[in-house]
This record gives sequence, C-alpha cells and structure tokens, in this order.
Amino acid sequence: MTSFLTYETNKSVVVKSWSVGIINRLVQLMIISYFVGYVFLYERAYQVADTAIESSVITKVKGFGKLNNVVMDVADYIYPPQGEGVFSIITKIITTHNQFQGTCSEIGDSFNCSTNADCAKHLSSVQANGIITGVCNTSCGSCEIEGWCPAENDQVQIEPMAEFVNFTIYIKNSIRFPLFSVTRGNFNSTIKNCINNKLTDPFCPIFRVGDILTEVNQNVTTLANNGGEIGIVIEWRCNLDQDVDLCVPSYSFTKLNAPFENYVSKGYNFRFAKYYKTADGTDFRSLHKAYAVRFDVMVTGTARKFSLIPTVINVIAALTSIGMGTVVCDLVLLNCLKGAEQYKKKKFEEVSEAQILASITPSPGSQMSVRRGHDSCCDSGAISLSVNY
Repeated sequence: MTSFLTYETNKSVVVKSWSVGIINRLVQLMIISYFVGYVFLYERAYQVADTAIESSVITKVKGFGKLNNVVMDVADYIYPPQGEGVFSIITKIITTHNQFQGTCSEIGDSFNCSTNADCAKHLSSVQANGIITGVCNTSCGSCEIEGWCPAENDQVQIEPMAEFVNFTIYIKNSIRFPLFSVTRGNFNSTIKNCINNKLTDPFCPIFRVGDILTEVNQNVTTLANNGGEIGIVIEWRCNLDQDVDLCVPSYSFTKLNAPFENYVSKGYNFRFAKYYKTADGTDFRSLHKAYAVRFDVMVTGTARKFSLIPTVINVIAALTSIGMGTVVCDLVLLNCLKGAEQYKKKKFEEVSEAQILASITPSPGSQMSVRRGHDSCCDSGAISLSVNY
C-alpha cells in the first residue's frame, strides 16, 4: 500500500557532456527532419485526402484493316461495340461455316480411335467440340461427337490483321471527388488534332495502338497471332490547394498477360456465332474464334486539400516525438557512460514523509515562527517557515 500511494515528479538534471549533447541534438534533428521532409512535404499530412473517386469511361476506336482479304472497319473488329472501359480489337478470326446440329467426327489427335473402347475414356471430356457419343468412326479413325457439325478446326493458319497498330483509341474520362465536390474531365477543345506523346503532348486522350505496344515492350507479331491483354491506367493526383485547372491526369500502360506467357493458355481469344435459317426453317450457324487484344481502362485518383485537424494532430505528434531525444540520452547515460551510477543518484531520488518532517522540525534551542500571508482573494494558502537559531 505504501509503494502504491506514492507520487512521482520530474527532476531536472543538467549534464554538461559534449557526447551526450551531440546525441541529443542529432536525435532531435532527425525527428524534425522526418516530420518536415517526409510527413509534411512528401506525405502532405497537413491535407485531408479523398480516394473514393467516381469515374466514367467512354472509348472509341478508329482505323481500317484487312483480314482474310476483307476490309475491316470498327463494326467488324471491336467487341463489345458499346465503347466501354473494357474492349477488344480483333486481330485474327478462324471461321467454321455452315454448322448444323447432328453427329460428326471430332478433330484432333487426342480423339483418334480404332474401336469404340478408345472413345469410352472421352465420354466426360470438356475438351471436345460436342458430346462424345462413345462411337468410333472407323472410316476416319476419330471419335464421334453430337453437336454442331462439322467440328471446328482451330489449328488452321490465318494471317492476322497487321494494320491494327495504326488504329487510334480515344478515351473520354470524367471523374468526381465527392468529398470536395470537384468534377474534372480529360478532354478539351484541342483533342481532335492530337496524338498522345509523353514528351510533346502528354495530356492528349487519343492513343495510337502501336505506341502503347512499344511502351510495354510487346512483340506485335506474337500479340496479333495469340492475342493479349493491355492495361491503360489513368491516374488523377490533384492538389486542390492550387488552381483546379492543374488537376490533370497522367497515363501509363502495362502488359496484363505477362504472368501467363509461359503457360499453356497464352494470349486472349473468345468465340461467337452468327445464326441463320434455311428455307425449311432449319437452324445453322457460322462459328468464329477471335484472337484479340483486350484493353482494360483503369482509373485511380487521389485529391488532397488543407485541413486544420490533421495539421494540428501532426504538429502535436512532432513536438511530442522530439522528447525521444531525452529518452535516448537517458539510455546512454544510464547504461553506456562510466559515470552511470553517479547520474542515477542525481536523477532518481526518494523522499519519505519522515525526511520531510525532519527537515522542518527545529532542533533543540531554536525558535520557529509561522507566518501566513495577508488574507486576500489571491492568497495561495502557502505557509512560510523561518527557523531562527
């Protein structure tokens, strides 16, 4: 109980030591440099940030190419056609014409057979172009499927559309920072006559496909044959303490299919079909396997503006942290220097109630008088003790 009912107060001890003084000032300088350089200037902790960006993206592609001796325009090679933030430019199409519902032989060496038993192991296969019937078509040495026939052969060699590198992509992006009610767009009155260039025109929202592929070090021939995925990153970093017209986007590009280049499933492709009817009402279709370059437009952003609350909080944190110099110096004095024991005696001192009473109790033969200050509203109630010998 005695040790619990105690009171501690700070005691100031001035240590005249060059080494300890240098350590103290160096620690204080490091803390001040951290808060001024990193917290306030780099992280701009005196501002409040809004990262909940609201964004809308509209895209438009222009250009003409030639595929299978057919001139292709935007309606032929863009999928989906709505002009969204994710779109694909088709570079190669393998078409299987006049497919009807029925049974036919599967294509591929893995489905070769000589008896029905060879086809039984493929009954639950999802790699086929239809449902495996379990029957071996001995005339062609292949397992029979039920579905759209004839089966697709996607191993044929098709020359891709090489002109796609000259296509242009126009990206119309509008954003809003709800915390500050600030709305911005990446387009202006001069966009009709510009092509984005990092050196001469970095803010133009019209991009040439070939320039994008060059920046991400993408092999154009491989991309045209196998397809791929390219990311277009629009980043808004706005300091709203400045003129809002300075809130403009920056553009960068990334190769999204890079992690999958060494795997079995390379590139990017998808299938779609066009359906027709014969004169007697029988359905048939043309199946298209399209290899394409898929573009994903990703928008990120942060807006910052001065706020008193984070400024006060970080200033108080900086002033409080400066006291770390005292903690470091105490550790050095108490554990590292030769005079550590002497410093401990000076810094830590225990005073008991008996010692206090003994210091104010007069010795025999002395006289003690007690005087109070004049009664007033400003009287602190302190007692002045004087001891006469």
